[in-house]
This record gives sequence, C-alpha cells and structure tokens, in this order.
Amino acid sequence: MSNYMKLEILAKSVNEPFARSCVAAFCLPLNPTLEELNDVKTAVSEAVTNAIVHAYTSEEEKITITCSIEGNTLTVTVQDTGKGIADVAQAQEPFFTTLEEDERSGMGFTIMQTFMSSCTVESTLGKGTTVILQKKISKNQTQLAKSKMTNIQIVDDISNAQ
Repeated sequence: MSNYMKLEILAKSVNEPFARSCVAAFCLPLNPTLEELNDVKTAVSEAVTNAIVHAYTSEEEKITITCSIEGNTLTVTVQDTGKGIADVAQAQEPFFTTLEEDERSGMGFTIMQTFMSSCTVESTLGKGTTVILQKKISKNQTQLAKSKMTNIQIVDDISNAQ
C-alpha cells in the first residue's frame, strides 16, 4: 500500500461535502483527469449520503471512510454501523428506494457502479453496511506530455518566430 487515510464523521448531511473533498484531495497524487476526479467525488457523495439517510435515525452516529492507494488504484470504503440492508441485490436495482416519501430517486448504487471501476456492498441487518469503491486512475496523457516538454518558446509577434 503506497498511502492510506481514515476519516470519521458524524452522520450529518453537512459533513458529506467535507468527506467528498477529503477523498478527492487524497487521490490527487494519482494525477486523475477532471472526469476521473468528478467520478470519485460523485460516487463518494452517494455512498456517504446513503449512510446518512438510510443507516441511522440519529445524527450522532458515525460514518468511517478509509482510502488507500495501491499502484494506480484508489480504494474507498464507506462504513456505517446502522440498520443494515435487508436485500442488497434489491437495493442495488435502479430506482429502488425505501424512502419514496422523501423524494429519493433510488439511483445511489447505480451511480456508484457507473462511475467507479468496481462497487461492492456488504451488509448485515442491525450491524451496518460497508461500501467498497475502487477506481483505476488512467495515466493522464496530457500531463505526461507536458512533463516531457523540454523546450518551450513564447513569441508575442509571429514575425519573431524562428
């Protein structure tokens, strides 16, 4: 493992942007593209929001987020010790929600699966849920090309170009 981070937050919606930003900052050494970075931020946002909304009835409970980097792969684990999910397969179906009255779309797991290289959900009723997200970060070719440039000439008048 080349790097590791652990973050523990209260299950309050105001903490979701902080968690998302911390994970995004953690993966910056992998030099992700903006698209890859946005994918990670979106998936983490969904995983944390799911824990806040579905796992607990109190905002005083905790959510643990761990991140690790191995090679070019970021692994993010979002874990709660809340209610758990009765049927994980059903919960992962698009548009499935247990909170229709709260105008929930039921797309959280679908979004996580779409934006990440892998998404694994483990849950036990009464003990909580763990979501493991992995994203393989491609080598940003634009940044690599820029880092290999050795001779740059800046001209302000086309007649001075050589």
